[in-house]
Amino acid sequence: MRLQKNIFLQIYNEYVDKIETCFLAPGTKLPSESELAAEYGTSRETVRKALHLLAQNGFIHKIQGKGSFVLDIGRMDFPVTGLISFKEMSERIGKPSSTIVYETGRIPAPGEIAAHLNIKEGDTLWRVVRAREIEGERVILDKDYFLPEVVPVLTAEIAGGSIYEYLEGQLHLNISYAKKVISVEPVKEEDQQQLDLHGQTHVVVVRNYVYLVDTTLFQYTESRHRLDKFQFVDFARRVPGEKLF
Repeated sequence: MRLQKNIFLQIYNEYVDKIETCFLAPGTKLPSESELAAEYGTSRETVRKALHLLAQNGFIHKIQGKGSFVLDIGRMDFPVTGLISFKEMSERIGKPSSTIVYETGRIPAPGEIAAHLNIKEGDTLWRVVRAREIEGERVILDKDYFLPEVVPVLTAEIAGGSIYEYLEGQLHLNISYAKKVISVEPVKEEDQQQLDLHGQTHVVVVRNYVYLVDTTLFQYTESRHRLDKFQFVDFARRVPGEKLF
């Protein structure tokens, strides 16, 4: 079973790499399930799992009776659905990236942030402020707030890496889902200081409310993106027979 699982991941990862590096152009038809099964020395069921995940994540489109075709993806696409860390996103983009940590520490919750997290103003919170640099330019400003009863320790070193790897790998938190609110807003003074805006007057703001599997709201994030660097995408499927109103 472990071998089959590894083959499934191998097929998926190899085709993600081919699509993201443009080795396979949009519209390219993938080999059939039988051809892939023969190529990888595995079963059609294992191949089908890999293709399903490729389709689910927006890399291919499966047309019944015709096969699987590569979709047009942008290297700077920012997924609307799903929970993905900056580290995971930067690996998918495939461009040089880094994180600049401006602030990590506990603060009394300001009124606005307290309201977002359904806590009292003045309650203690973790606040982390980071700029995300891609190809030498600071294009995302992330401001994260965490409940200390859920995240008791948070250092600058952790913030400079992947907080989600720490939350899931060391604290063993079961992060389940997030609500996202997206808007375009005028640039603030902090944006001008901590991002490379090149005269732009607006940023895309993504507000994330992140919940554990037991529905505990434990994180609020305000992520401010340079307008010209990202497009925000979702991948939706039409369910046969579903009524539209």
